[in-house]
Amino acid sequence: MIYVVLVIMGWMNIYAAVYNEEHYIITDISQKYGKQMIWIGTAFLLALIILIIDESFYTAFAYFIFGFFILANIAVPFLGREVKGSRSWFRFGDFGIQPAEFMKFAANLALAKFLSNQSIKISDYRNTIISLIIIGVPLLLIKVLQDETGLAIVFVAFIITLYREGLSINYLLLGFLAVILFVMALLVNNMYLFAIIGSLSVVAVLFIKRTPKNLFIVALVGLVACGMVKGTSTVYEHMEPHQKVRIDVLLGRGTVDLKKEGYNVNQAKIAIGSGGFAGKGYLQGTQTKYDFVPEQDTDFIFCTVGEEWGFLGSSLVIILQLVLIIRIVFMSERQRSPFSRIYGYGVASVLFFHLTINVGMTIGLAPVIGIPLPFFSYGGSSLWSFTILLFIFLKLDSHRLQILR
Repeated sequence: MIYVVLVIMGWMNIYAAVYNEEHYIITDISQKYGKQMIWIGTAFLLALIILIIDESFYTAFAYFIFGFFILANIAVPFLGREVKGSRSWFRFGDFGIQPAEFMKFAANLALAKFLSNQSIKISDYRNTIISLIIIGVPLLLIKVLQDETGLAIVFVAFIITLYREGLSINYLLLGFLAVILFVMALLVNNMYLFAIIGSLSVVAVLFIKRTPKNLFIVALVGLVACGMVKGTSTVYEHMEPHQKVRIDVLLGRGTVDLKKEGYNVNQAKIAIGSGGFAGKGYLQGTQTKYDFVPEQDTDFIFCTVGEEWGFLGSSLVIILQLVLIIRIVFMSERQRSPFSRIYGYGVASVLFFHLTINVGMTIGLAPVIGIPLPFFSYGGSSLWSFTILLFIFLKLDSHRLQILR
């Protein structure tokens, strides 16, 4: 029921985002809202098919599905069509399919299949490496071959699943520290950071038991940290200008030109802020109506919600999304099958990542990396992928209920 409500609300907001008085009928398939209606209908059909198929299909063919979409993502740069500078779409007339979107549920199936093996323990170093390879391969393919940074970064969300299955918290802490070091390398002079890392290493040596192993670990950590600082600066210098701009805007480095690099986020903030407490009213958003916000029907669809529905409507959307995610977590915990539990956590992780980053980038708290708001943003590939991701889990959960009966 939450899924249906979110999809219908998303459709209404797409209509508001691209509303055209000359084409006001919401079922007009010459407009985006008409096309989205077709995607919604086919998504409901997909959901029905998924619920009809026996649940054992998803466990038996998990690796095959993963391999199929790996091949599809390798093929699309050569056989697909270029859209907005990225060759990551297969086009069929007026409709397009983006294989990278479907890689999310395929990787989730493969990860669940691997980790559900009774002989597999994530605490084992080799199993951790294999799990990271399952996550990392699609990430690299999508980033390197298709240059879709946003869709690639989504796969980082599966770290939450690994943590639930026993991944040491040390890995998460190291990742958190690496992010801090990355940010500091862009904000602080590298020589100062080298001095700080060296000082901390000396302090560590003074307070630990000075065995050869411990001294080696301290030296290794210090060298790796210095390498990350230098590497971050080097990578930043070799980035494309538009990528540098996005990082500078996020970190507040220098003066941001609101007519150029800061335009998207600034207009998004204006749209959301202008909605006030209760919003301007449906189809009454001026920022939306006059196209001040770029990509307002896709990546920045939340701006339409904020402007027309205000704080109340924005809160309702976020609460519904969070209720869905929390519901999935609770359902995952009660699964009798490790495969179903792991897959369920993967669904929750992906949805949470999308929600957090999409809303965050529209209000200037996250970089603009271009990922859709689940069930809201215009596009068939994203709606289909979220639908498949969710309904496979619902089918797996239905098997648990059959066992209980």
